[in-house]
Amino acid sequence: MENLYNIVRLNAEIDENDDINLRMPKRYIRDMQNPVQFYNDFEFKRRYRFSKNVVMEHLIKLVEPELLKVNQRGLPVSPLIAVLCTLRFYASGSFQLTCGDLGGISQSTVSRIVKQISTIFAAQSRNSIKMPTTHAEEQHIYEQFYQIAHFPEVVGCIDCTHIPIKNPGGLVAELYRNRKRTFSINVQVVAGPSMKIMDIVARWPGREHDSMIFNNSSLKARFEAGHLHGYLLGDSGYPCLPYLMTPLLHPENDSEILYNSSQIRTRNVVERLFGVWKRRFPCLAKGLGTKLETTCVIVVACAVLYNIGIDFGENLDEVLVEERDANIPENLQVRGNAQGYGVRRALIARHFTE
Repeated sequence: MENLYNIVRLNAEIDENDDINLRMPKRYIRDMQNPVQFYNDFEFKRRYRFSKNVVMEHLIKLVEPELLKVNQRGLPVSPLIAVLCTLRFYASGSFQLTCGDLGGISQSTVSRIVKQISTIFAAQSRNSIKMPTTHAEEQHIYEQFYQIAHFPEVVGCIDCTHIPIKNPGGLVAELYRNRKRTFSINVQVVAGPSMKIMDIVARWPGREHDSMIFNNSSLKARFEAGHLHGYLLGDSGYPCLPYLMTPLLHPENDSEILYNSSQIRTRNVVERLFGVWKRRFPCLAKGLGTKLETTCVIVVACAVLYNIGIDFGENLDEVLVEERDANIPENLQVRGNAQGYGVRRALIARHFTE
């Protein structure tokens, strides 16, 4: 106490004799346990991939009804922290980084939160990820695709991308080793003209070929049944079918060259989608170390969130992706059927002959 008294008296004497005002710098106190308050808008979006407004006004409202059903005994994690914890994992691919940012949450708790919130997000796929269902919607998509490279009646562009995973172990492990000798799941996506995901299949091992995934998808069944119209555009890894147009491997005249150019330029939208999607959620590019069941749920959840980002105009800057040509390794090229080839020849004669 005597030392404190001397310090106060010394400061008073300095102030009185030398007219010196000692001022303490201002301190701005922010709550580290509430990232919405702690980070500014730029820092928040950089860490969680969405603005504060979208998180608070939309994403929280998606999960709250489900989280409120859970027993609230003990010290439950709030919906806000649960959502931010999951978004941080998507943006980093690491449970450790997530725990370090939020603090006070164990890794096992983070793991359970990510699985629970991802399941809730993935359940929204029926509302967020869908092909056109009306004639007016189809016509609108046709017009948007036509503006890219003048390819008529395109309803979507299809391709697959590999999502790296850890070695799943057990008897099925080798099924997930792809042709590059790494473990992955092969995810099929149909892209719309605005790079929105309109269909996704995320359950097949990395060794499975793109055409096999398509042949066993409900998407093909819907085209075969006449529930979907227009053309899908795919690379030579897909068969040429009446509703699935692939590039010509050896174009022989100007019309065929023009068809190939238009097909490839239009189909490039799905390659660009993969680039933006994986940049927005780096866990899809770095790889997922979760269980297989959870991994598939996370992939679909990231697709739902990606579409939400487009709806709110919040996607990240597009990644430059070069247009790919039709050169597919011989052992990966898939033949179509006679009807598909006939439709393609008629399409070239009708729309690509000058």
